[in-house]
Amino acid sequence: MPITVEEFATARPNLLSVAHRMLGSAHDAQDAVQTAWVRAATARSSASVENPSAWLTTVTARVCLDELRARRRRNEAPLLADAVPAADLAADEAVLHTEDVSRALMVLLARLTPPQRVAYVLHDLFSTPFDRIAEVLGATVPSAKQHASRARRRLAPARPGAEETGAEETGRPDQQIVDAFMAAARTGDTRRMIQLLAPDSVRDAEAALLPHGGRTTVAGASDIAAETARFRDRIRAACRLTVNGTPMYVIAPGGHPFATIGISTAGGQVTGITLRSARTEDRFDAPGPPNAPWHSASHAGSRPSRP
Repeated sequence: MPITVEEFATARPNLLSVAHRMLGSAHDAQDAVQTAWVRAATARSSASVENPSAWLTTVTARVCLDELRARRRRNEAPLLADAVPAADLAADEAVLHTEDVSRALMVLLARLTPPQRVAYVLHDLFSTPFDRIAEVLGATVPSAKQHASRARRRLAPARPGAEETGAEETGRPDQQIVDAFMAAARTGDTRRMIQLLAPDSVRDAEAALLPHGGRTTVAGASDIAAETARFRDRIRAACRLTVNGTPMYVIAPGGHPFATIGISTAGGQVTGITLRSARTEDRFDAPGPPNAPWHSASHAGSRPSRP
């Protein structure tokens, strides 16, 4: 057998990280790594493998590529949070925290084609050489580089909007005010939220996002702040993205979109908050400018580089 149990055990944590970034699911990543081990254990070659970790990564990546292509053939849209079993959602959320994975990036990776996602994850997040990526994809090195390049373009931040040109001039929200409100909401700081909310501000939400009997509309800074503080766990699972061309925060537990938070501002205060369920037809893009939050999170095993 070319790979020993000990070699597999040593490589397994990194294999799970790679598979999770490719498949977007801790459960599916475990299945992929187990399949890779079965293939390794049943390989007929008796020759020793010079680099067991690299060999297992290649096999795991192929398994993930097959799964991504199968999803595409089945025309499966990326799963929204309400379609993911609670236990799986908790496992995915645990990975984000344990490995300090960018929540926004996990949402965005779902937009890529299977070859783009595999090439981007392997090269940009795990520094895998393009000759090995080409082997995984069954393609040439130039083709593998092209897939990674296209992935980067699709993941590139949206063009600068109100935060650079001035919210008052464009009618877009003041992003600094929005970010400050969300920062206070994450910690349940009602005093700071009240300072940022206009006295006559209004929160509007879909009934499906609220506890049974919850009010779909809440008016007034104090009431909105008090309610928001009760939902700070949800808000901690939010990340800034562009949704259908509009800057928003997206609640995405485990990297799976659940709801969007649209915030309007005027005169340096929050005037309105709109909560809507995420939809499969929503288009998620990286926010601008280039130092937007999704770029700041680290990635386990990653040393971002360019060809």
